[in-house]
Amino acid sequence: MALYQRGDNWYVDFYFKGQRVRECIGPSRKGAEKVIAKKKTEIVEGKFLDIRKEPAPIKFHAYAKEYLQWAKTNKKASTCLRDVCIMRGFDREFEGKNIQDITSWLIEKWKSRRRETCEVGTVNRELALLKHLFSKALEWKRIKENPVKSVKRLKGATKRVRYLLPDEIQVLLSNCDGLLRGLLKSLVTVALHTGARKGELQNLQWPQVDFELGNISLLDTKNGERRDIPMNETVRATLKTMERGSEFVFPNRNGQKIDNAQVQISFCKAVERSGIEDFHFHDLRHTFASNLVMQEGVELNDVRELLGHKNMSMTLRYAHLSPKHKGKVVNILDRVMNKESFGWSQIPPQVGKVVNLKP
Repeated sequence: MALYQRGDNWYVDFYFKGQRVRECIGPSRKGAEKVIAKKKTEIVEGKFLDIRKEPAPIKFHAYAKEYLQWAKTNKKASTCLRDVCIMRGFDREFEGKNIQDITSWLIEKWKSRRRETCEVGTVNRELALLKHLFSKALEWKRIKENPVKSVKRLKGATKRVRYLLPDEIQVLLSNCDGLLRGLLKSLVTVALHTGARKGELQNLQWPQVDFELGNISLLDTKNGERRDIPMNETVRATLKTMERGSEFVFPNRNGQKIDNAQVQISFCKAVERSGIEDFHFHDLRHTFASNLVMQEGVELNDVRELLGHKNMSMTLRYAHLSPKHKGKVVNILDRVMNKESFGWSQIPPQVGKVVNLKP
């Protein structure tokens, strides 16, 4: 057994049954010597138990199933479905390996190969899931350390903001007519005027629509918190003309929640008809925010609240569109650099200049 000092403290360091035991005792050398003597006695008598047991080996495939079972209870259904799709790729990558044998080097090699065929954002999202998977394994004591902790996200991922201008919006709406049993135009109109996500509108039910207060309450939101959105006249008129044969505002043929694939196919058809390129349903949310920000008198914080962003960082992606946002900032210099406004004429002339001081 080794005894050594580092800084003000003494440490004991030894191996027992192939495992290293290193412990800080304190500033007293005599105390450290007593601890060594005690541990030697415990080892001889078979009473030394200060050894962490190695986690039981488990194949990645088996552990992934455990994680997805946890995700099914603790994550939204749409997120869980995405996780299942991503996990299939990891299952092929780490086939036959125990999770304890997966190292940061193996993950770095996967990241490099994945980047050859995928966008930066896709690789980073998959890496985030893998990191969380191993974080839970560490929490559940299935591993001793998280191999993804030292693996860095790829740089260069950009926040995509694609939006339509008013003329393009009208073209898109006109090409929504007759699609999705006549529901698509109403669905797109409400999305454009509320900034609601596709999933939030798919889950929207009539009790959440209050015509008297002019308010839509979104309950099944991305962050799990309720969000209230005021209805403008366009949304009010659109919803009032719709049938109410189902509890869902936008139902399928059987009156149940409309299927995501149905919405996607119909929306893509309308976009293609309109001759619009690189435009997805989620871009209706960007269109809502972008066109709001471009108007005079609209504050970014109001847009943040309507979008349901918890902090301003997400909303700031639209700041460059605001005619006032950056102008407000640089206009401050009109006051700061105006000597008369701040009485700079009374400040000694050496302030702001290089002054040679005698030693």
